[in-house]
Amino acid sequence: MTEIIHQILEFFASLGYFGVALGLMIEVIPSEIVLAYAGYLVAEGHINFIGAIIAGVIGGTIAQLFLYWIGYYGGRPIIEKYGKYILINKHHLDLAEKWFSKYGVGVVFTARFIPVVRHAISIPAGLAKMPISQFTIYTILAIIPWSIFFVLVGEKLGRNWDTAKEVLAPYTPLLIAIAFALFVVYFLIKKLISNKNK
Repeated sequence: MTEIIHQILEFFASLGYFGVALGLMIEVIPSEIVLAYAGYLVAEGHINFIGAIIAGVIGGTIAQLFLYWIGYYGGRPIIEKYGKYILINKHHLDLAEKWFSKYGVGVVFTARFIPVVRHAISIPAGLAKMPISQFTIYTILAIIPWSIFFVLVGEKLGRNWDTAKEVLAPYTPLLIAIAFALFVVYFLIKKLISNKNK
């Protein structure tokens, strides 16, 4: 891992819980790495596990709300023009919009576990004027297990926290399968409720 990333993470670490939240809010470094580093800080006794999770959830949720508001108030032209500055390109946006229009609001939860669309999905949610309360609930419900998972991994790896992405790479298909299974459950429940209301 580059020296610059290490320096940024050390700066975040110096801010304690706020640093963990800030790292996820601005996401100049992928959330997996920030959370794994938070796990390392837990292992070293600098912060505690519950505090790391709470900071992760707060920071991650604020980051997604920011993207949601860009979609809600700025619209697609703003994203296409400035998306590169938040690491979202036209392909990401096209894919996220396709998923959102095809699968509905439930994809805001399940897409959080899937590469490429994980962050971009917040933008079409904003474009579609999805109720912010609903968006926030789905987002938090997804970020909680994501934060727990990577903080635990970072804690277990200790000083080798920066190998988290490589260690977990073989499990990515499993995460995607779990996310898909959760979506299927959501879709079936929604359909049952719809049928009962007819």
